[in-house]
Amino acid sequence: MNLYRKPKIGLLFIGAERFQPLGEGTKDGTYKERKAIETQKYIDRMSEFCDVVTGETVYTREAADEAVKKFYNEKVDGVVACFLSWAEDFAWIRFLRELPPMPLMLVSFVRDSLSITDTNDENQFVDFLSAGALVGFQEASGSFRRFNRPMSDLCIGTVDQVMPKLRTFANAAKARAVLRSSTLGLLACYNEAMWATYVDPYNIYMKIGPEIHFISVAEVAEEVEKTDDKVIDNIVKDLCHRYKVYDNVDFEKFHASVKATYAMEQVAKRYGVDLLVLNDIDTVLFEFVGLRPGFTPLDPKEERVTVPEGDIGGGLATYILQMLGGKPANFIEPFYIDHENGRFIAGHAGPNHYHSGEDNTIIARDERFAKSQWKYAGAPFAWHVFPAGIKTMLHMSEKDGRMKMVATLVECLPTKHYLASYSHADFRPLNGTPEELFQKICENGVTQHYGIVDGDHLDELEMLAHLCDFDFSRID
Repeated sequence: MNLYRKPKIGLLFIGAERFQPLGEGTKDGTYKERKAIETQKYIDRMSEFCDVVTGETVYTREAADEAVKKFYNEKVDGVVACFLSWAEDFAWIRFLRELPPMPLMLVSFVRDSLSITDTNDENQFVDFLSAGALVGFQEASGSFRRFNRPMSDLCIGTVDQVMPKLRTFANAAKARAVLRSSTLGLLACYNEAMWATYVDPYNIYMKIGPEIHFISVAEVAEEVEKTDDKVIDNIVKDLCHRYKVYDNVDFEKFHASVKATYAMEQVAKRYGVDLLVLNDIDTVLFEFVGLRPGFTPLDPKEERVTVPEGDIGGGLATYILQMLGGKPANFIEPFYIDHENGRFIAGHAGPNHYHSGEDNTIIARDERFAKSQWKYAGAPFAWHVFPAGIKTMLHMSEKDGRMKMVATLVECLPTKHYLASYSHADFRPLNGTPEELFQKICENGVTQHYGIVDGDHLDELEMLAHLCDFDFSRID
């Protein structure tokens, strides 16, 4: 799955059939010629953030039908529709009826300025007709609401005002499309210690889209046995070159951890898994493999997301953020509040993307399991501190058959490695105290798991929740 591809958006323009020839011989040309120039400007602006699928401006019922076929066949993520002026609404109504269920945004572009002074002049009269997008927008809104299509929204404004909204819509529509064609792997079971993280797999498939494969520990163990040690030796060598290695690391266990990681990733690839949810505290995993794999993803460019503790909701949150952020996301659990310094500390043991900077990662012994009875007790892992900056923090879980999102912005502070066995960092709310933040979060009913990624993606998450019929709570 290409998480970082550009959104693919169909762009529909509707014009007035009877206006087409007006203005022939005038300085600015016919209505149709003026609209061709105008629409190209919108296409150029939208092409900055998405792949645009469009055709000639729609003036007839037949053209509306052709637009529907084109958007469906091209598998667009969503459609942006725009009345260019007043127009006969038969084409628009046909389009609304025939378009298959998909995200749809009705937009009206407002001119930055007008130069209409005397419509006795034919050129200015045609400009007056051409400038009447507000008329078309109002007319279109009636049928838009009467059809009451799901996954639909509307907006109006200048090009500069509207384009950020269209970017948000496009990214959310793409996220929905990617989710619907993704594959989720659960290895090997839910976490029996945390029932609150359980979700209905059928509901996930029906409402969100990922197909779920259940992967057994036995498959990973078999893959470990047949993996060539020379391949693993080269990976270990590369990791040692890339990151600092603590002196207390046992290299036999280091090799075993990398080998188990490699085997797990190979099994995930065979299933075509885009999001791997690993129950890394399952005793069966420790009995048959001897450790929890500690170095996924082995390839810094790998787009597959892997999360621990069998939490599908937490995995979806991390996967969605990685898609929207266009860069690796991390899986966290807020541990405790440092009241005196107005911050909270969060992170997680187990798999976490660790390739965001060489100084941020140390290969260290897993102190949490160092004294356990398992074969490779204390096997090393990639101990990571999350890079500083503003992060979107997202929780996802299920309630009453609906997925819910709870999202906020936090500041990840510069942090040194100090929580052994946990990838981690210190965080600060952008507004208020940590106590106030978690009061608001927990009033929604959550679990302890979140995804984080660089940047502000709250608007995109809210739009995605609208498109997917999730409950959404924005914590400011």
